[in-house]
Amino acid sequence: MKKPAWVVDKERARRAAAAQTVWLFGLHAVRDALLNPARDKLRLVVTKNAADKLADAIAVSGVRPEISDPRRFVAPLDSGSVHQGAALEVKPLDWGRVRDVCAPGGTEAPRVVLLDRVSDPHNVGAVLRSAEVFGARAVIAPARYSAPETGALAKTASGALERQPYLRVQNLASAMTELREMGYTLLGLAGEADLPLGVALDELRGQPVGLVLGAEGPGLRERTRATCDKLVKIPAMGTFGSLNVSNAAAVALYASVTT
Repeated sequence: MKKPAWVVDKERARRAAAAQTVWLFGLHAVRDALLNPARDKLRLVVTKNAADKLADAIAVSGVRPEISDPRRFVAPLDSGSVHQGAALEVKPLDWGRVRDVCAPGGTEAPRVVLLDRVSDPHNVGAVLRSAEVFGARAVIAPARYSAPETGALAKTASGALERQPYLRVQNLASAMTELREMGYTLLGLAGEADLPLGVALDELRGQPVGLVLGAEGPGLRERTRATCDKLVKIPAMGTFGSLNVSNAAAVALYASVTT
């Protein structure tokens, strides 16, 4: 029996996604990926100098390196990539489902960061780094219109991409609803909100919290905003009250674990 066209298209898309690879670059990002047993590592290109610096990680990974001339570095990277003589081709990480990664449990009330169409890989990388520092269960973003796993993101994350779950979901509002069903309260950060973040967090001591941040400029989309339980703001002392989204995430995460 011939498969319906939509089934064929879905299977083709799944195979294409599985075949996608990412080139990570930079000593920190490559080292942490080499040491991550969950990473599928395909090809390692390094200069002799970088190979010496990464010798321990290369030995653990079991990957055979290709030694490249630093003047003609053979890895297919953008010309502006600061690779430090190291590049590693990998498959994207699969962290699993929101329900499994973010399920409440343990001694600490879980924290989750949700990013609404934050497409700059440097911002997302910085958020992942802060999320790891402050113990967030995951960073969640929509699969479309958000930064995918790239070398630039990994380099900014400085290794956090290998340890901090980054879940890209089909529908952010649906993921938010799923978190609420798991007991999370969703706080959307919006500069025009009246409720200070600290006051909202004080009322939620010991409870799971999701911190929802929008892209710089447009902020939270209407549906995302409507799905939040409360809109909150980070109080500003000066007249210029706007923070970069990665800075706002770091401040919100710090407040969420110290309040």
